[in-house]
Amino acid sequence: MTRSSPPNSPVCPFETMSGGGEHIPVLLREAVDALDIRENGIYVDATFGRGGHTSAILQHLGEVGRLLAMDRDPVAVKAANDLCEKDPRFRVEQGSFERLAEMVDRFGYMGRVNGILLDLGVSSSQLDDASRGFSFMRDGPLDMRMDPTQGQTAAAWLAQASVEEISRVLHLFGEERFARRIAQTLVQTRSEAPILTTRRLADLITKAIPSREPSKHPATRSFQAIRIHINHELEALQSCLEEVLEILAIGGRLVVISFHSLEDRIVKRFMRDHERDKRFPPNLPVTREQLCSRLRVLGRPIRPNAEEVAVNPRARSAILRVAEKTA
Repeated sequence: MTRSSPPNSPVCPFETMSGGGEHIPVLLREAVDALDIRENGIYVDATFGRGGHTSAILQHLGEVGRLLAMDRDPVAVKAANDLCEKDPRFRVEQGSFERLAEMVDRFGYMGRVNGILLDLGVSSSQLDDASRGFSFMRDGPLDMRMDPTQGQTAAAWLAQASVEEISRVLHLFGEERFARRIAQTLVQTRSEAPILTTRRLADLITKAIPSREPSKHPATRSFQAIRIHINHELEALQSCLEEVLEILAIGGRLVVISFHSLEDRIVKRFMRDHERDKRFPPNLPVTREQLCSRLRVLGRPIRPNAEEVAVNPRARSAILRVAEKTA
């Protein structure tokens, strides 16, 4: 597979779209290199965000190459439509990547896609927008929905969830060891006044935790857990991965950037299971040809280097994994 020089067709400067500041895509060069882009290939950015990876992919596509993108956030999709309406190589749709196969099928690309990129988690622009309610660093309404037009807000869930349910979510999705203490505090306090803002939630979590982790805000794990629960992020990831083998062409690449251990565990297990073929025990002495595996894991997991983390501290927990469809 060969890479092209940037074509003359318009390329959208997504990487500068973050509400006035610069959005820095994580592991940009590594992700684009992992896709091993063909000039005439078909690619999918299933988590558009603010389009930093999309912009880089477009620079490597020729005139007949195609790029599809998805995002749950209507703000991101509107920006993509506004800036890319003149580029015939690019199309974007609003929706969760668990519906990726539906979108690809509508375009007639099933089994023909040369690369899929998943950049998981919440984008910098969403964290920086206080009105979205994702960050404990900025006071705003306690929303946390990737698509603010659908589903239950974090405030609505916390208003009615039991101690047991809140504790389960914080422990399972945030790996929070003080999950029950936090849950008890939230349920007890909400009877006095509803928990409607990010600052109030962060303050309550901080008071409930008896000890602190160095260099980590006490609310970090809980905010992550509630966000994952509200958006059904892990279920969506599992659903998407179940479809990628039918979407990809032979030799097509799956590139996934995850930001915490739960996501990475799901991705690692998926790639490993389809590489070794579940019909055989892992220690059985058989050749790769006999295994009839459908994926080949390429290289070791990639993490940001110290220079990237220094420029973009949010990249510090990122891990990139790559696999290629073989059958």
